[in-house]
Amino acid sequence: MLKGYVVGLGKVYVGTAGIPNSTKRKNTIEGIKRVAELGLNAMELEFVRGINISLETAAKAREVSKELGVVLTAHAPYFINLLSDKSDVRRASIERIVESAKVAYMAGAWSVVFHPGYYGKYGSEEAVRVVKDSLKNVVKTLTDMGVKVWVRPETMGGLAEVGSLDEVLSIVEGLDMALPAIDFAHLYARSIGKINSAEGFREVLAEVEKRLGSEALKNSHIHMSGITYGERGERAHLNFDESQFNWVAAIEVLKEFSVEGVVISESPNLEEDALKILNVLRTSK
Repeated sequence: MLKGYVVGLGKVYVGTAGIPNSTKRKNTIEGIKRVAELGLNAMELEFVRGINISLETAAKAREVSKELGVVLTAHAPYFINLLSDKSDVRRASIERIVESAKVAYMAGAWSVVFHPGYYGKYGSEEAVRVVKDSLKNVVKTLTDMGVKVWVRPETMGGLAEVGSLDEVLSIVEGLDMALPAIDFAHLYARSIGKINSAEGFREVLAEVEKRLGSEALKNSHIHMSGITYGERGERAHLNFDESQFNWVAAIEVLKEFSVEGVVISESPNLEEDALKILNVLRTSK
């Protein structure tokens, strides 16, 4: 785990995956301002289709987010596959994670999430080893650069993707700067609807705490959305009201475990479901 220079945020911050839909001028700085106007306090910088903010904008984002009390996170590009048969793709994937972390750090971001990739020719155990070796490379490079930010493989919703809870925990175990990003909707979809109760969500957080310690729960990066799934797992993100995912129970269990960190709404309606998350956090026992 990351030692020394990252401490828990002290509470749960809630926000949007990218610029809120209701932002009038769609740019990063205006998005941060709109998050604060809405009464939210987190925003994920979406690098999913490329790292598309300048260093000048990153510096301004750091300034504005600090002034407004908005915690920033980042999502690395979708076109990352650390398990590709092609060495140039694997190399480029590592570079994209490193570059995402570097720019995010310049923007004052606290955490960066990435999708590990697809199993391809690998079984689960070997896939974990390959991804972990790449993540070690990422961590060393960032450490050498002086970049201080959590780097997180995400739990994934598709059965062809590396990203079960066990896999993600195995990837980060024993590594500095690395913790999981827990997407409860993905776990629901990956389990074909089985992980969808307070009991199931408790088991997820208990396993995180057992294997990574209470520090992991105090430094949580969590995604939430509605979702639909088929026999191979995730099909598409939905709004909460359109999905059978029991998001209220998931949020209540976060409170039960005294989780701290960031919860990001990835529903298509972004801020609408983020505000619902915030309301449950404030009103549930």
